[in-house]
Amino acid sequence: MRILLGVTGGIAAYKAAELTRELQRRGCDVQIAMTASAERFVTPLTFASLSGHQVLTSLWQPAVSETASDTPAPFDIEHIAVATHIDALIIAPATANTLAKLAHGLADDLLSTIALATKAPVFVAPAMNVNMWHHPATQTNIATLRGRGVTVIEPGSGPLACGMVGEGRLADPIHIADTLINALVARTEPAPHHDLTGETLLITAGGTREPIDPVRFLGNRSSGRMGFALAESALARGAEVILVTAAPAPAHLACEVVSVTTAAEMQSAALAALPRATTVIMAAAVSDYRPTDPAGQKLKKSSSSSETLTLHLTQNDDILQNLVAARRPGTLVLGFAAETQSDPAILRKEARRKLIAKNLDAIIANDVSSPDSGFDVDRNAGILLTHTCETILPTSTKRDMADRILSHLSALRSFTTAHQ
Repeated sequence: MRILLGVTGGIAAYKAAELTRELQRRGCDVQIAMTASAERFVTPLTFASLSGHQVLTSLWQPAVSETASDTPAPFDIEHIAVATHIDALIIAPATANTLAKLAHGLADDLLSTIALATKAPVFVAPAMNVNMWHHPATQTNIATLRGRGVTVIEPGSGPLACGMVGEGRLADPIHIADTLINALVARTEPAPHHDLTGETLLITAGGTREPIDPVRFLGNRSSGRMGFALAESALARGAEVILVTAAPAPAHLACEVVSVTTAAEMQSAALAALPRATTVIMAAAVSDYRPTDPAGQKLKKSSSSSETLTLHLTQNDDILQNLVAARRPGTLVLGFAAETQSDPAILRKEARRKLIAKNLDAIIANDVSSPDSGFDVDRNAGILLTHTCETILPTSTKRDMADRILSHLSALRSFTTAHQ
């Protein structure tokens, strides 16, 4: 893979040399583009020696031939044309100034011009003072970039060069390299044929129903289509599938189907199937509460003058949390966070809270209040979060989204296995 590493003017610029090596260890062909400020921290000669390529520093810089023949080398082109010849652009460190330029589409130097011109995936690894990182302007710029599909590899926390302590440290180069490679692998289309052979996926689907009486119930608008799309995609890729569903499953799904109604039934069925699963995907919309004492007969309008009816509710068990607690070592668990929040920053924050609180491996955050995606429609969109990266899942058919999710899980499985 051809990677262009953009280095901007922060004290962490020296760590880009280590990142260059880490990417090369993973089989990448790396070229460096530096801003003028970055050259004040590290010389271009350092990166030229490490990468074996001319370091790009200016739109007006003459190209240097990298081959003995007249045949152009991969990067032996006019510098702006580099944008069309790379598999990914990673900017590390990315200063607050660089993030602002990217968010607002400025192109006043070589790196920002390439970032605007490229169709390749873009990754940024911010590094700055803690107050600059938390400033509303920076966070707005980050949200803007994420909304455009840029992957943000968040900074770490600790002592900073300015003497302060807090968030703002450049993420570890190994972590940056792994995040980039895993994301690129997951983006590969079409999905690898039978890449899930040998895997058993436990998938939950549909909205549970909690009886109020024999006729009425507490429920939600979930159709189960996202879970069914995941099951369909997994089967096509060679996996065994156990589908625990609170909605009628399509007849064409050639997998083990367990039909349930209530949250308690779903939990019982999922826990029973868990020992056979290598991956769990909790795509069901589970009722948080159930009527404490369901009526044995249909409730009728009161003959009294009261126009209200009070239902006493009891909280259901957290199925996802119980599955995580009972899983075997090595079993991946992905959850869904269905929210009615259109603000990506708030949506992302709530999903990350659940990711950490429930000890999940990954979570999909999606706004189900959107009329174009979510419950009871054929399209969906969301944000996939793991403990190392975030990826925008743009609006698409639920089957296409399912393919993307499984590609990410396949990459996460490979990454987890390699680091055990």
